Amino acid sequence: MLDLNRLKALHAVSVYGSVGAAAEALMVTPSAISQQLAKLERETGAVLIERNGRGVKLTDAAGLLAEHAERILALVETAEADFEALRGEVVGKLTMAAFPTAARGIVPRALTLLKRQHPDLDLLLYEREPERQIRELVRGDLDLAVLQDWLNRPMALPEGLSRTTLLDDVADVVVPADHPLVNAERVRLSDLAGDNWISSTPGTVCHDFLVFLFRSEEREPRIVCMADEYPTHLALVAEGHGCALIPRLGRGPLPEGVAVLPVQPPPVRRIYAVWRTDAARRPAIRAATDALRSATDALRPACSELPGG
Repeated sequence: MLDLNRLKALHAVSVYGSVGAAAEALMVTPSAISQQLAKLERETGAVLIERNGRGVKLTDAAGLLAEHAERILALVETAEADFEALRGEVVGKLTMAAFPTAARGIVPRALTLLKRQHPDLDLLLYEREPERQIRELVRGDLDLAVLQDWLNRPMALPEGLSRTTLLDDVADVVVPADHPLVNAERVRLSDLAGDNWISSTPGTVCHDFLVFLFRSEEREPRIVCMADEYPTHLALVAEGHGCALIPRLGRGPLPEGVAVLPVQPPPVRRIYAVWRTDAARRPAIRAATDALRSATDALRPACSELPGG
């Protein structure tokens, strides 16, 4: 009989491409992965791994077995979810991830609620950018992801994932306190097309959205500073190095030397929880999404109120 843990090791090598990467994903040592594969070779009587330079590659037999392993692991997850649903108990291990702002502003409160209400639930949290979360969710490395996109530029989700909206998070422009438009009730981004801008790094959701907004008006933002933490953006704005588009959840306390200007039309970032549809019956998934909703309830007035609302 094939051992499930050995199939899991083979599947991880197939997905991640190396023994080392598979070990990191499964949080074991590379030696442990190699031992599992050696035992699986003895069980099957087939060669599964071949040396390929400094690494390894899967044989045709291993590729076939890895395909079956993927289906077997999916069936096991469904069976576990159904069994937990039958018992109605919030138990087992739940692996979550969130993008940095949510990991700081939403998830800590949700984890507190979960631990208080469901002490037998084993929680593990990672901070991840949205694209990586989606890949890990599809592969089964995560059970629940907290993602973001923008209302006029939504992120497509792969088939087999479900989601629920947690929060609409309005973004404002933060400018130096001596900016000529500092007394304006609201501004359009085109009013600031000639300014220097501070943004996150290319490839991130917020950087790409800022560029998208400007290009929608046939403009190009003049980005002079790039950093991935909003407090860094605020510090640069306070010293007069440019303007920044910052969602309210990520803004935090404002330093001296900056002013906040509402944008018209308001850019709105949507934050939501995502899980594999096959695991939706797990009570732990439902409990975690309920905790995330509770954590965002108190944030909604400050984050979602539109200018003039």
